[in-house]
Amino acid sequence: MIDPHLAGRLDFVHRPPSREALGPGLHELGLFDERDAVLLVPESVDPRRPAPLMTLFHGGGGSAQKILPMMRDHAQSRGFLLLVPQSLFPTWDLVIGGNGPDRERLDRALAEVSSRFFVDPRRFAFAGHSDGGSYTLSLGPTNGHLVTHMIVSSAGFMSVFLQTGAPKVFISHGTKDEQIPIERSGRVHSAKLSEAGYDVTYVEYDGPHAWRPEIAQRSVDFFLG
Repeated sequence: MIDPHLAGRLDFVHRPPSREALGPGLHELGLFDERDAVLLVPESVDPRRPAPLMTLFHGGGGSAQKILPMMRDHAQSRGFLLLVPQSLFPTWDLVIGGNGPDRERLDRALAEVSSRFFVDPRRFAFAGHSDGGSYTLSLGPTNGHLVTHMIVSSAGFMSVFLQTGAPKVFISHGTKDEQIPIERSGRVHSAKLSEAGYDVTYVEYDGPHAWRPEIAQRSVDFFLG
């Protein structure tokens, strides 16, 4: 029997907040000395009411600051909490060799957010671009008892050994992506998930290996719709 943690299973559980909420703005959570997780709290979030949460994973060699523009304005205007963890190494542990420290760090970051805000269990999304998209594709189905929506941009692979629940999936990929060709990635992933019974929205666009603002907008509508 595979160790659920090695397969990417999180320990996080929804609990009522026990600490004072953070005010509006962008906050480092103070959990790690290096590459700390950050949380964007919109002005419109009422800490007394359940708030949607999106966790956004950066690409290889990326950071919170690099990936924040993908969803920052949408979080501010639509009123959802935006958690942006950072991999311990240049990319996510799963890409390098298997689930380990990044899964543990993600668990701690989610617990910290939940300790300060009511997190809406009906709108709990994982999202990411490139390696972050692969991380989403892999951890989403593994934690489908928690994750309600997956937003996947230009992902390279999917590694799933345990499945729970049935998150809704939004996959987008550029037809001119030379780094991760669409024929062996976006089209394959969407087909496999559809065949497995997931509710999949698949979008192709005329572009390279880069997220597109108009597609990000559609994915937010998918998440909050």
